[in-house]
Amino acid sequence: MGCSNRRVTKDANPARAADGGGEDGRGTPIGRRVVLGMLAGGAAGVAAAPFLQRAYDNTLGAAAQKDPTGLSGLLPAGGGFRYYSVTGSVPHKDERSYRLTVDGLVRHRASYRLADLRALPQTRLVRDVQCVTGWRVPKTPFEGVRLSDLLDAAGVRPQAKAVRFTCFDGAYSESLTLEQARRDDVLVALRMQDKPLGHDHGGPVRLYVAPMYFYKSAKWLSKITVTDHVEPGYWEQLGYDVDAWVGRSNGRDDVPTT
Repeated sequence: MGCSNRRVTKDANPARAADGGGEDGRGTPIGRRVVLGMLAGGAAGVAAAPFLQRAYDNTLGAAAQKDPTGLSGLLPAGGGFRYYSVTGSVPHKDERSYRLTVDGLVRHRASYRLADLRALPQTRLVRDVQCVTGWRVPKTPFEGVRLSDLLDAAGVRPQAKAVRFTCFDGAYSESLTLEQARRDDVLVALRMQDKPLGHDHGGPVRLYVAPMYFYKSAKWLSKITVTDHVEPGYWEQLGYDVDAWVGRSNGRDDVPTT
């Protein structure tokens, strides 16, 4: 999962058309027909592009979930993003099956359905998404419940020092200190790019930690556990920094996303 989404920038060199010239210096009829045909074809391509892109995205996402090698993650997906998972497949959750549990060092253990989370006050953030491998997706909207609101509702016990996040892919995990988790720019996100969070992007619910590299924003979030110490997450056990501030960690000097 790591940097779960990736932006791909493509450089295009526009083709330049030259009129065919007759002795009178005017374009020939066949030249005009070719140009008009190119314009019509281009317009049809623009009109069809959203439908073709959606079909491509659906095919890629389905293939990636059955690809234990992870090589399908090298292909670009819609909107410049990529599908990443550290497992060969991820189950789908919906209105009936999804639950988010809050437990650990809290006074009130809680379980939220999607409808419960949507009924809570929502916060919208628009920030750049920065991957530790170097790519950035500018001005990406996320919307959801502030993590601090869920922690306050649960009643954090005095000995608590950190928060651990578990995902329903069965493998990924992440952690934040309690101070980091209480920031106003840390969300339990339900929406991305002003639409419900899709499965390929970690839906129906994911963590969004705006000021940190994107591997901290765990996809397919299923459990929030308050603990007395920080437990290194999936990528941190493989060498990534536990404190992943953009531009101030992992040996990188990227421009901060806040």
